[in-house]
Amino acid sequence: MNVNLIYCALCFVTLHLMVWFSANLQLVNEYWEQHSIYLTVSLALPITLLAYHGTRLGYTALGESAWGVRFFAFALSYLVFPFLTYYFLNESMFTFKTMLCVVLSFAILAIQIFM
Repeated sequence: MNVNLIYCALCFVTLHLMVWFSANLQLVNEYWEQHSIYLTVSLALPITLLAYHGTRLGYTALGESAWGVRFFAFALSYLVFPFLTYYFLNESMFTFKTMLCVVLSFAILAIQIFM
């Protein structure tokens, strides 16, 4: 596997972790409902830089395909979001619809990496 693809995946997983917290931390409890905007603003620049570098690395690793990078990043987001949502918001990812989307995310990753 291409080292650029590994670094790309690390960038996008970290990005999606930060995006989840910047968008959803306000839903976790009353304290964060009032104060999460500060975290959101402070994460904006790191999220942007991770998107920039993840895209650059992924573009090279996935055969100079912007679509490949887009689908790769999307699939990784769908692998991160359900786990954080279950852990912090107690919303089960074990519904038919969510599990089907997770399986489809794995399929999208496999298509981008192996085809």
